[in-house]
Amino acid sequence: MMKRDQCLKVLARHRKNEIVVAVYTAAQEWIHISPSDLNYTFVGAMGQGSSHALGLALGRTDKRVIVLDGDGSLLMNLGSLITIGNVAPKNLVHCVCENGTYETNGAVPIPGGGRISFARLAREAGYPKTYEISNLEDWDRELGHILKEEGPIFVVLKVEPGEDYPEDFRRLYNIQFREAFRQALLKG
Repeated sequence: MMKRDQCLKVLARHRKNEIVVAVYTAAQEWIHISPSDLNYTFVGAMGQGSSHALGLALGRTDKRVIVLDGDGSLLMNLGSLITIGNVAPKNLVHCVCENGTYETNGAVPIPGGGRISFARLAREAGYPKTYEISNLEDWDRELGHILKEEGPIFVVLKVEPGEDYPEDFRRLYNIQFREAFRQALLKG
């Protein structure tokens, strides 16, 4: 099991110019760990991270798009797996931070926690490559390859909470940051 913030720090070290879509707790951590105009962050639309990332991947086929989803969030929109598998964007990396809870809502256990395999669901939905990673060294070693592979790629990251990061809802919804993201997309 990895600390989520440590896992995100590994991603930040490997990041070049990828668009990163981060939702809920991962979004709150990501804005501190890897500030960038190419961060697309939000809360309040549980389950929509993968759909937003798909739209960005289809709209910007020249850029790699990484989504930092949660297992509870993905459960709210499992149909997105089928859509992504069907459309098969080559530039999409779908990471699911699996901790078995709806963490943002008080760490309420998810249904089927510990029994379901998100990687198996993604394979059945049409993702050609899936990974399950629970060790930080393995994540660091595999990530370079994952970011170069043709997608869609699905990565289950077995995580637990790490360090506490301050919640900054104003930052997540600030029009200035939305405009900076839009401008970064236009620059190419």
